[in-house]
Amino acid sequence: MQHCDTLIFPGWCVPIEPSGTVLTDVAVGIIDGRITDIMPAAKARVKFQASVTVERPNHVLLPGLINAHTHAAMTLFRGLSDDLPVEAWLKTSIWPAERRWVSAEMVRDGTELAIAEMLRAGVTCFSDQYFFPEIVAETAVDLQMRAVVGTPVIDFPTAWAKDATECLSKGTDLVHDPYADHPLIATCFAPHSTCQLSDGSFLELRVLADQLDTPVQIHLHETAAEVAESLERTGKRPLQRLADLGLINSSLLAVHAIHVNDAEIELMSSAGVSVAHCPKSNMKLGSGIAPLAAYRAAGVRVAIGTDGAASNNNLDILDELRMAALLAKAISGDASVLSANSVLRMATIDAARTLGLGKEIGSIEAGKSADLICIDLEHCNSQPVYNPVSQVVYTARADQVSDVWVAGKHQLDAGRLTGIDTGTLLTRCHEWQQRIGQDTPQNARSIP
Repeated sequence: MQHCDTLIFPGWCVPIEPSGTVLTDVAVGIIDGRITDIMPAAKARVKFQASVTVERPNHVLLPGLINAHTHAAMTLFRGLSDDLPVEAWLKTSIWPAERRWVSAEMVRDGTELAIAEMLRAGVTCFSDQYFFPEIVAETAVDLQMRAVVGTPVIDFPTAWAKDATECLSKGTDLVHDPYADHPLIATCFAPHSTCQLSDGSFLELRVLADQLDTPVQIHLHETAAEVAESLERTGKRPLQRLADLGLINSSLLAVHAIHVNDAEIELMSSAGVSVAHCPKSNMKLGSGIAPLAAYRAAGVRVAIGTDGAASNNNLDILDELRMAALLAKAISGDASVLSANSVLRMATIDAARTLGLGKEIGSIEAGKSADLICIDLEHCNSQPVYNPVSQVVYTARADQVSDVWVAGKHQLDAGRLTGIDTGTLLTRCHEWQQRIGQDTPQNARSIP
């Protein structure tokens, strides 16, 4: 018999590729952090002697879910300011709180809280955009979590950098060392929005991104006010301004991308731009609903993100999938517009390809990293099971995620986090709540 580190025997296996495939009576093996084989269960029991055998007869095995856009450390601002329009939310609450509280310590604790929450929800990779990205990367490595770490780029001074040039310099250091070839960390540049950078800063960014072959992600066409402001200041809509500066290409991830017209969708499609769709945050802030059906019809690749916990208010990607599917059906008037299989791909292989990780994660295939999850369908809300993919998308909750592996490491074992001391983590969260809460006027947190 051959040695195998881990053998998983699920009730169903959804490998994602080929699309729509559901396998039963199979086993998936893990050796040295990689998927070694998907084979009939009986064959696996004869072929392999496993160090660990995981029997999950009522569960569906999936590739790990991917959160294509978040601000992980903002978990510490969760619930700080709710029920406000986006401009007031930012200007009266979030930006002042960031100026007061953002630090390496805050980013470390907030990111650890986010990783714990995401692991429990079946997320094995997240794409982040926040200050102190080196701390985000360090925290992800320490906790054995996969991450795409974005370097924030803005013109005005912050606790992390004094201007866009310093942001780019620090981001270049992050790309080169120590994460150039790290198995868990990828990097990108993450300018906040077209409102926060001058043309000169964008040109500086473009040169560096081209030189380093580094992707770019940006909040783009998120609100009607953003588009109007761009027209007033520059005479151009944000997407056209970026196109004129040479930034509209296949390495760009447009986050939100709500207020777009047909010509802009065609431009995005022809240039190979991808979209990170964050439906719950968009709705909560009153920003609008992205035209998902139009994107899909035009061939624009769409991934799913939660945005930060300050505007969502959770990092539950399963909930996000359900919301994305239902919204697309509601606004198009077509119940077939986004199937359960299609929306699940948006949080797996489509997201992986969007982040440049399609050869490594996003599907259950021999040779890929063993980023895997099990979801327990033996719950009243998920029974009976006629179609396990439909049950995952339309019924499953985060607390049904029983097991998570990242690069073969069993991070969530039968519902228990194995690498995070949640007691200590929650104590630190309570301390942050006392500090931040006492410093924040009640009338800046919400409106009745």
